[in-house]
Amino acid sequence: MAQLLLVEDDPGIRRALIRALTDLGHVVTSVASGMSALQEIIDRGPDLVILDLGLPDVDGEDLLRMVRSVSQVPIIVATARADESAVVQVLEQGADDYVIKPFGPAQLDARIRAVLRRSTAGRAGEAQPVVIGELRINHAAREVTLRGAPIELTPREFDLLSYLASKAGSVVTRRELLTHVWRQPYGGADDTLDVHLSWLRRKLGESAQRPRYLHTVRGVGVKLTAPPENEAESKAP
Repeated sequence: MAQLLLVEDDPGIRRALIRALTDLGHVVTSVASGMSALQEIIDRGPDLVILDLGLPDVDGEDLLRMVRSVSQVPIIVATARADESAVVQVLEQGADDYVIKPFGPAQLDARIRAVLRRSTAGRAGEAQPVVIGELRINHAAREVTLRGAPIELTPREFDLLSYLASKAGSVVTRRELLTHVWRQPYGGADDTLDVHLSWLRRKLGESAQRPRYLHTVRGVGVKLTAPPENEAESKAP
């Protein structure tokens, strides 16, 4: 049974969706404005949010960015904006899925269950230690070892390394790191990010000029990868 937050200002649509989703086994709380939704997410932490973009007090895309600055709750956007650019925009801003109006309750329910399955699988994966080369990251215990030796990290350094590890092998943009690690969706704090990357590199026994795990992709972001096997062996005690 999922705890859903429905953000919809049209009373008729809101009543119909509450009734249909309740009949399908969900527990539904609803609000009619963006700021009420933000407060509800902060105070109650629903399992999933269904977000209409056309809200009376704040545009749904702006609200999506606000929510992503404080929460990673799964979000399905309900929109009448059917053009591809609008869909791409909301997905890039942090939506997990979308439905285009008009839609039926069965379609929405299928999408809710699919997003929740992915979210649950992601949380289960985070409980398992991540091993990248000779680097081992234990998310549950917030511990990191390199070649079996513990590395003392500050909470922010751990969060930064942990997020990069969750995207290992892929380039993570600076904006994404600021959003998910520093909770600053509108940018800024680039100097802080650079300083923390420098500290993290030092503790991993590398530098920006001679990277092993943390590789800067100029103008884009950072990628965490395992060093080549022969290099790892040469570093072994």
